[in-house]
This record gives sequence, structure tokens and C-alpha cells, in this order.
Amino acid sequence: MIALQDRKIALWNIGVAYTAFLIGTLCGLLQVFIRNDALQLPAWLDYYQILTAHGVLLALIYTTFFIFGFFITGMSKSLGSFGPKVRLFSWIGFWVTLLGTVMATAMIISGQASVMYTFYAPLKASGFFYVGLALVIIGTWISSFALVGHYRVWRKNHKGQLSPLFAFMTITTIIMWIIACLGVVATVLFQYIPWAFGWTDTIDVELSRSLFWYFGHPLVYFWLLPAYMAWYVIVPKLLGVKVFSDSLARMSFVLFILFSIPVGFHHQLTEPGISNFWKFLQVVLTFMVIVPSLMTAFSMFATFEIAGRKNGGKGLFGWFTKLPWKDIRFTSIFIAMLFFIPGGAGGIINASFQLNEVVHNTLWIVGHFHITVGTPVAMTFMGVTFWLIPYLTGRKFTKSMKVLGLVQIITWSIGMLLMSTAQHLLGLLGAPRRTAYSSYNNHPSSAEWFDGILTNHVTMAIGGSILFMSAMILIYIVIMTMFLSPKAVEAKDMVDFPLAESDMSNTPKWLENWWIWIGLALALIALAYAIPLTHMIQHAPPGSEGFKTW
Repeated sequence: MIALQDRKIALWNIGVAYTAFLIGTLCGLLQVFIRNDALQLPAWLDYYQILTAHGVLLALIYTTFFIFGFFITGMSKSLGSFGPKVRLFSWIGFWVTLLGTVMATAMIISGQASVMYTFYAPLKASGFFYVGLALVIIGTWISSFALVGHYRVWRKNHKGQLSPLFAFMTITTIIMWIIACLGVVATVLFQYIPWAFGWTDTIDVELSRSLFWYFGHPLVYFWLLPAYMAWYVIVPKLLGVKVFSDSLARMSFVLFILFSIPVGFHHQLTEPGISNFWKFLQVVLTFMVIVPSLMTAFSMFATFEIAGRKNGGKGLFGWFTKLPWKDIRFTSIFIAMLFFIPGGAGGIINASFQLNEVVHNTLWIVGHFHITVGTPVAMTFMGVTFWLIPYLTGRKFTKSMKVLGLVQIITWSIGMLLMSTAQHLLGLLGAPRRTAYSSYNNHPSSAEWFDGILTNHVTMAIGGSILFMSAMILIYIVIMTMFLSPKAVEAKDMVDFPLAESDMSNTPKWLENWWIWIGLALALIALAYAIPLTHMIQHAPPGSEGFKTW
């Protein structure tokens, strides 16, 4: 078990993550009933407040705090206990991120920031909302640099050695995160905050949106890479085998540094001020991201087959039945991976020029978001939660908790299937997103969209209700394993951090030469962004005043 001081930092991060998860999922439940005209909110609360809270608290806050809780635990486990400076800066990072979270959430609840989690201008929130978001980013940077410092100490004491795979993947994710944040830091500090506090009268909307999506797409990989870490490093241990290929795992991660950032324009394919050449270039780079995803899929199914055959599986697919399906730690992550197959296919559609025209401003995008971030990522985090919290608290993960874990994963899968399928289909028919009003003033054509068995608000409401019930089961598991389950006294009851062995004997050392990958990443970013952003600044249209539409 890792040092007590390190465990405290991780547990506080996870505790905040699940507090945000609780509020965020409640807001999600309210949304589906409002869209179904089955709920009337009080006068002080409106749809866009809860929509913003749902997106910010789940997509930004739950994920961020959980990821750092996971990173802190894994880095302490794989590289050894933190030193005093690493602990100090980890705590500072935590409190700064929490301060920013509280500030941004207070602005949302008070009705001063109903701008959704993408906070597109010219919708104008209170300046303190943007300050809160800036503090969240600054806090994560402080926590990131603390982990990088811990890694550097290890490298200094182990010259010539490759770092453990978990640490390598953590540093890869942090490098990608810091480079990606530069866009949102630039727009929040130099555009949004001066504009929101009245220091400037207008804002360049197109530039702000481009800088946001410079950050917004790699943000998806900030969520996804920790899930990949669990797939690469945790799953093989649960199956009783080694990592399939250390080199392949490291290569797939560095490819994400290269190809996850210079791709933001594929979120702006309908943006009139960006020429088609730059959009096309970034679409091509977007499709390059498929390569490490396919490498990951190959590696995982190779791992499954090796484990199944090791357990006696025969024939072409006999190994499949030999996997440990009764182990909720494995089953939860396996189901999460399955959801990523349609989720990834939907991502290819979204990034395609012509198909994006069809789905861009529709509920399809909402369905895609839920079947990618809300399922492969969130469900992997849930699967990790089942053992991570008992590992940190030294409590048992009892049989009843394992059964509840299975119920939670199954209900989450059913709820997400119902809700996201309805959203995808309604999106194809034309139902809009980002609005509570999707009936086009009760036009007969739009009314027909909602007549199907799957394509109606009731299906979404049922799916959303099942998801909320599942979320409450998870919260119960979190509370039990954090505070109330019996302490594990005997060795057989203790929960371990399952880190798989990874054979590094044939892994090239240049894979851990970060300056190569950072240099290549910056070169690709310059290629994809330097000219179009310069053009936007030099030929900036008249700026826009702020609008408060709520």
C-alpha cells in the first residue's frame, strides 16, 4: 500500500470527483424530464443553468479530479512515495482546482453563467465564472508539475532505465494536457476575462471559438487516455497475464501527443471564416488519431485471447468464454470497451466533411458525447473506483458491494443504450441540441420525429432515469467503500492496485525522449494553426458585444 499522506491526497481528489458526479447526474435527470414537459422548474432555476451545471460538473470537474486521484495513486505505487515538495504542490494544486470549481459552480447556480460547458461567445457570463475556470486549469497544472517532479526524481535515480509503463503513460497524458490547455488559457485570459469585466467592449467570436477547440478536442483525450491506461496496465493484471507489448503501448500514447491536438477545426466545419484547406488538413490529422486507437484495440483483444487460452480456451473463439466474467473489475471495463466501438465510429462521422453537415447542431452530437465520454470513459472510471477506493482506505470490497457493482454497470449500460440511441436517431431526423425547445413551434414535421418507439422524449427520460438510479448505486458504493465497509485485516480481504508486469527488454529508449515528441507536436500544431490563426487576427471581423439570453 502507498504512503498514508499520498493516499489522503488521492482520496480527497476522488471525494470531490464524486460530489461533482452526484450534482451533475441530478442535473442530467432534471433535463430529460424538462424536455419531456413532465417537470416545471422553480422560477429561480432554468433549463440552461442545469444544462451548464451538468456539462461542467461531469465533463470537466468529475473527470479532472478523478483522473488526478488515479494518477497520484498510480505514480506513488509505481515510482515510490512522494517527497515533501511533491506532496505540498499536489495539495496546492488540489485546493486551487477546488477553489476554481466552487467559484464557477456558484456562478452557475446563481444564474450568472448559463453558457454551457463550451461557454461560446457572445454568450456572456460573469467574469468570476471565467476566473473560476482559469483557476481550475492553473490548479491542474500545479498538480501536473508536482507529478512531473516526482517522475524526474525517479529518472535521476534510475539513469538509463525506462520508467514503469503507468508512469510513462501519466507523463504522456500530462504533456498532452499542458500543451492543449494553452489555447483555452489564451482565450480566457486575453479575451473572456477582459470582456466579461468590461475592460473591453467586444470579443472576437471566431478566434475565441478556435482557441477553445484547440483545447476542446484534446480534452477528450485527457479523459480517454487514463481509461486507456486502465485498459493497458490494469486489465492484463486482472486476467493474470503481462502487458501484450510494452513498445506498442508506449508508441500508441506518444501518437496521441502528436495527433490529438492539431485537429480542433473538425469541430468547426460549419465555421464560415476558416478556409476549406485548413479544415481539410485538420480532418486528415483527425483521422490519424484512429491509428493509436486501433493499436489499442488490437493490443486489448490480443491480451484477451492470450488470457483465455492460458485458462484452457480452445478453438477459434473458445478463449472468450474463459475470461473472468464474474470479476466486476474486469467486466465493467470490458463493457466500456464495447461501447467505444460505436462511439469511435460516430466520431469518424462527426469528423467527415459532408456527414458533419447533417449532424452538426443536432441531438446526434449529444448522443455521441454520451456514448463516448459517458460510457467508455465513465464506465472505466467506475470499474477503477470499485477497487481504487478500497485500496486507498484499506476497507473490504465485500460480496454485496461486488453484486451492487454488477447491477450498477448493467443499469448504466441499459440506460445509456436507451438514451444515446434515442439521441442519435432524433439527431439524424433533425432534432436540435443546446436548446430546451426542439419542436420548432409544434411544426407537424418535427412532431413526427418524436412518434417512434425509440425516437421520443419518453425513451430518453426512461434512459436518463435508469442512469440516475445507476449513479445513485455508484454513490452508495463510493460512500460504503470510503467510510463504512469493514476494514480489511486479513491479507485475503485486502484490495490491491492491479498493475500488470510489462516486458521492457525490447522497448526502444527513444520512445521516452520527450523532446522528440514535444518538438514534433509543436511542429504539427504550427503547421495546422499558425497561418489560419494569424489570418483570423489580422483580418478580424468587428467584435461582438456580450449577450445574456437567459
